[in-house]
Amino acid sequence: MSAVVRHQDRPPRPPRSPTVPPSPSAETGIADELGLVRPGLSASYAAELPGARSAVLSRLWRALAHEPLPWITRREPAAGGLTLHLADGRRLHGPAADPYATTAYVTEVRLEGRSYDRPGALVTALGVPHGDPFAADLDHSTASLALSRADRSPDTPEPLTSWAWEQRVVDGHPFHPNCRSRPGFSVAEQLAYGPEHRPLVRLGLVPLDDDGLVRGEWPKWLWDGERPLVPVHPWQTAHVLGMPTEEGPTAHPLMSLRTLALPDDGPHVKTALSARLTSSVRDISVQSVETSLVVSDFVGSIAARTDGLLHVTRTLGAVSAHSPDLGAVVRESPEIYADTATGERVVPVAALPLTGLPSSTAWFAAFTRLALTVGLRLLDLGVALEAHGQNLLVVLSPTGAPRRLVYRDLADIRVSPARLARHGIKAPDLAGRMVTDDETTLRRKLFGSLVAGALASTAGSAPALRRALEPVVRDLPRTADLTALCVEPLPAKALTLMRLSPQRPGDLWTLLPNPLTGSRP
Repeated sequence: MSAVVRHQDRPPRPPRSPTVPPSPSAETGIADELGLVRPGLSASYAAELPGARSAVLSRLWRALAHEPLPWITRREPAAGGLTLHLADGRRLHGPAADPYATTAYVTEVRLEGRSYDRPGALVTALGVPHGDPFAADLDHSTASLALSRADRSPDTPEPLTSWAWEQRVVDGHPFHPNCRSRPGFSVAEQLAYGPEHRPLVRLGLVPLDDDGLVRGEWPKWLWDGERPLVPVHPWQTAHVLGMPTEEGPTAHPLMSLRTLALPDDGPHVKTALSARLTSSVRDISVQSVETSLVVSDFVGSIAARTDGLLHVTRTLGAVSAHSPDLGAVVRESPEIYADTATGERVVPVAALPLTGLPSSTAWFAAFTRLALTVGLRLLDLGVALEAHGQNLLVVLSPTGAPRRLVYRDLADIRVSPARLARHGIKAPDLAGRMVTDDETTLRRKLFGSLVAGALASTAGSAPALRRALEPVVRDLPRTADLTALCVEPLPAKALTLMRLSPQRPGDLWTLLPNPLTGSRP
């Protein structure tokens, strides 16, 4: 190894969120690049553009219809849809907006009578604060989504591994307008690193200096003599670190892009990726490395109280160069919690619609019962999971019945010392945003990710979500959390408001109609 990282000597980090200027040229720009690097996809890309515009516009319309955007003063049902009254006196009209719909049902909206079918152009016309960079991301999201769909996997045998199921999730986040926005990624890089393009990614390896932070049992193959090696994503090497890396192993990228599965059911490697994907920069904080083993052991012990219904992929080790730009976490593969010899398989919840299983009302009700039983049990104990479709996986029987859940990536959970104490559980030694006793914060974390996220996106509509929830909630223990879930409006992250509020860090929230009662904020 020739390069040793000394974080204090590294060059200044570049801007975190490179974006193209807001213009309709994103579609053309990707088309031009595609013609150079993969011309065989050009025709398919052009054919997918109208559907991609509708998919992104449908997500944007959901946000406009349901998020507390300050420049929308009133929403009222109108003939054939919904009219939004803007603070400047203009009116925006579109179809009725089901907050839990995942199909692309919006092909155009009308602002003062003028029709818009491109989401970026609509935001530009609205002229809202911080709208220009958001419009650019929407243009990029649309073009990248068309690229992803153009290269979707042909009909092949059903995947045998969870990572192969992840690569079939083409459309990205089911509710975020920036579902496929990858600013700073060229077409060649999207094809080389995006999981939906099914690549093998060659990781780089960088040795740490002596003052590097190491936690847990760092794998033997990630050492160079006495120095730990950090697996580095090639995009990070090219755009952020500005230093050479040595060749590491190849791995399969997962939905989060920066986490990869090593071959042969090997562990998963979470790398730093200092780019903004959807809304967040995907680096690895020093604090998360420092506390990684404590959090992993603690949540594993809480999961053990679910009578085998939940497993948590253990963190094996974590390293950091005392910089969010250079660090890595190695954790177990979800596959180890399935008895593959008997035909069990593990599927990420985000990929469940692709299996066809949720089309059965009985199956979806059984899955909903399993997910709510586990989520509410942990919440009562004092741990609120961020159980969205990417973090939550389900172990299926050979016949497809949901048996157990697997949860991964503990960086965004919330822990309540007061709730833990009520059950005689000692709180772990944690600090910062992860620790809270605020009931609203705890419920938002679980309900917003599991019900308004994983279950809603699997259901695909408010009626389907209601049909799954109704028989389940009648049989669950009558806790205050369950009562809140059944009667109060449902919290969800206000993803567009967050993108348009760069001065307000952290999560922002909206309240959606409760599918069980129809109650609104």
